Amino acid sequence: MIAPDLQAYIEQTILPKYDAFDGGHQRDHAETVISESMQLAREHQADEQMAYAIAAYHDVGLSIDREKHHIHSGEMMLADKTLRQWFTDEQILVMRDAVEDHRASNNHPPRTIYGAIVAEADRQMDPLTVIHRTMAYSKKLLPDGDFESLYTRSKEHLMDKYAEGGYMKLWLNSKRNMQGLAELRTIIHDEPRLRQLCEQWYKKMQ
Repeated sequence: MIAPDLQAYIEQTILPKYDAFDGGHQRDHAETVISESMQLAREHQADEQMAYAIAAYHDVGLSIDREKHHIHSGEMMLADKTLRQWFTDEQILVMRDAVEDHRASNNHPPRTIYGAIVAEADRQMDPLTVIHRTMAYSKKLLPDGDFESLYTRSKEHLMDKYAEGGYMKLWLNSKRNMQGLAELRTIIHDEPRLRQLCEQWYKKMQ
């Protein structure tokens, strides 16, 4: 059960920060990670309220930069004195660590179940969502790029991150994510299908 005043604070103060981020990290992304985190917390007998706050803060560091956004997000959570209304200092340190541990490119496993939960929730392995988020970020990096340049960059990223041997790891191996990853890998290796899905996103954004 989430305290109503905590929910109000998150919805009024924290989630609006996502409105300024790229298309792959808008408020709908944060809300999906929150929903998935709370479900996973229930499945793993973890504190739902902690999982809720962690998920809400996991990407707020994008307001500073992308490369170290997970570190900045953790720092912002730790510095938020308002959170002391609902959490102890010890809990907030655990939550800070979890936020730092969510990033897919981290070379170490999450330090706690809360890091594993938010990392798993953040993966959102729906193939279409992953592909569209990748194209959206490619557009941010290459704002004047044509379809071919966006597609080339996106395909390289998808291969590096999600193909067999890629750097993305699933720490809880949830059934949803495992199935989604298998489907995504099939698409990545199917050039005509991948191009078609990227073209759909590109035409929609024109």
